Amino acid sequence: MPRPRSQQVSLSDTPYYHCISRCVRRAFLCGHDVVTGKSFEHRRGWIEKRLLFLAQVFAIDVCAYAVMSNHIHVVLHVNEQEAKHWTTCEVIERWHALHKGTVLTQRYLRGEEMPKAVLDVVELTAETYRQRLTDISWLMRELNEPIARQANFEDGCTGRFWEGRFKSQALLDEAALIACMAYVDLNPLRAKIADTPEESEFTSVKKRVESVKKSEQPKALMPFVGNERENQSVGIAFKLKDYLDLVDLTGRVVRQDKRGSIDLSLSPILQRVGISHENWIAISTQFEKNSHAVVGVEQSLKSYIDSNPRARPNRRCTKLLA
Repeated sequence: MPRPRSQQVSLSDTPYYHCISRCVRRAFLCGHDVVTGKSFEHRRGWIEKRLLFLAQVFAIDVCAYAVMSNHIHVVLHVNEQEAKHWTTCEVIERWHALHKGTVLTQRYLRGEEMPKAVLDVVELTAETYRQRLTDISWLMRELNEPIARQANFEDGCTGRFWEGRFKSQALLDEAALIACMAYVDLNPLRAKIADTPEESEFTSVKKRVESVKKSEQPKALMPFVGNERENQSVGIAFKLKDYLDLVDLTGRVVRQDKRGSIDLSLSPILQRVGISHENWIAISTQFEKNSHAVVGVEQSLKSYIDSNPRARPNRRCTKLLA
């Protein structure tokens, strides 16, 4: 039986989550349908554009993504602290970028005078919006529903487009995060629809490589901020160059269809997250297949299980071996 989403997402344990949504139709979400001869490749652009837009509205950062033929991968970071610092006006403006809101919230943004009792109602409504804007389920809903409507309209049909629930995996530590991101960024190479990471269309790694050429990082994605230090800004605690080198080298091994080895120059990033060279290839190329709802190194899993007595470690948790 599927677990309630409230038991899968625990921000007190980790703000990082890997989510997958799959299409339920025979026809591809974005690929080429060999039966009808139709191409749905243009839908990849719909999804990428919508996802990066939502990242600017929600207090949820996109760490990595890949839009595949019949499913999508996203690695997300929930930034509760950012949402807590939004004013009531900022919260409502963000929500109105998605929906009309209520008559009262519309009046509030227009600056109309309202009695205190009405303002209290507006404040309560804004708090509801604030919670939704830090909720992964709401982000996935706002991503999937518009795409389903567009696809149904284009296909001239009605009915379910996505599976009823998206899959969610909690990433407890840096090892799980970096392994999952690499797995997502290498999906097109594993599916043989791209030869190199920088050529994999509609992926976060391509977006990052394009920005690196301009000596910057993509604004719509969570930035790499280097090694951990005091007063560090919010971001992924690795150097972007190290990560891109790691993905590139791993991608070469994947394309050669053998386990291979990792260049010694990349030892520091793997040593830091506690993953041996021998285990890296299997982890980064088979992350979804070999992992469950909660992923992390042994110490992270122990802490998670201690704080979640209802967790079932044998079936729900996956240990990344050092």
